[in-house]
Amino acid sequence: MTININKLNTNNQVQQTQQKQVQQQSAQTASTGTQVKNSGQDSVSITPQAKQLNELQKKAADAPVVNQKKIDELKKAISSGEYKINPEKLAASIANFEFNLI
Repeated sequence: MTININKLNTNNQVQQTQQKQVQQQSAQTASTGTQVKNSGQDSVSITPQAKQLNELQKKAADAPVVNQKKIDELKKAISSGEYKINPEKLAASIANFEFNLI
């Protein structure tokens, strides 16, 4: 009866390789855990767009309320035909508004 010595050596090498891999993985996990512990502080940054939106919301909140009296006067003038529209002025205002959007 013969014993194959080659396979015994191969099994031993495979076990050693597996042990090294396990040790490397545990070392990587430990270093990752240390990095997480070191970066324990949270931080928040606000984008310029968010700051601008916040400013616009404040301006909108500070804007004057609707002047209902003036609205009623305009409705009455339009209904009675007394309110006249200047088409040139209206066109210029619309063009200016569109230009400012760009």
